[in-house]
Amino acid sequence: MMKEKKIIWEKDGSEMALIPAGSFEMGDHFDEGNDRELPIHEVELDAFYMDVNDVTVGQFREFVNQSGHSYDRWNDVAKYSPGDEYPMVYVNWNDATAYAQWAGKRLPTEAEWEYAARGGLIGKRYPWGDEISHDDANYSGTGGKDKWDKCALVGSFEANGYGLYDMAGNVWEWCQDWYDSDYYENSPVKDPSGPDTGSARVLRGGSWFNDTLYLRVAHRNGLAPTVRGAASGVRCVSGSN
Repeated sequence: MMKEKKIIWEKDGSEMALIPAGSFEMGDHFDEGNDRELPIHEVELDAFYMDVNDVTVGQFREFVNQSGHSYDRWNDVAKYSPGDEYPMVYVNWNDATAYAQWAGKRLPTEAEWEYAARGGLIGKRYPWGDEISHDDANYSGTGGKDKWDKCALVGSFEANGYGLYDMAGNVWEWCQDWYDSDYYENSPVKDPSGPDTGSARVLRGGSWFNDTLYLRVAHRNGLAPTVRGAASGVRCVSGSN
């Protein structure tokens, strides 16, 4: 049976896009990042579904209301994401994981995230190609389509080749993996899931706060799983079964 390219996830109402099974070369193809983005290595992944947009303020509020999850940073959220259709921020890895579990989904692995962000393109710098301007994404400052000095409404820029919005800029997205700067040196080829232990979890994609170096699809970042920040958000995935 053909898998649907787009589905609506019943629990939280989010649209999800099918990311087809395949392989790609993970890492920095331009040698402009740092050693933690190297070596370039091949990764094979099974198909999965990914949220088309970041989890919104409205969706996260519904999760808190329904689940009783302890959360008290709404005043901070409102300063950076001032409405229900803006991306949720001030979520740490534990909050993000709790949301995903409530919704019946999970966080993406770091490899799944980069594969999806590349949108089917091979060896490009960004989710749409090698160049970037404020017409493409929300990042440091404003200009072009980017009229937001903090978070932008989700889906305000063009989607990538898999139909995903805001994979570069707007908010960082938590991944499932522990962060290890040397992980690429011994990453397995098939469905890598990151190190067994660590002190930080992976964040990907850059944000409204960052310059373009951090918006590259190969860029890797790590943060303690208890830290909540004004530029950290969440996007979920689900297996394709």
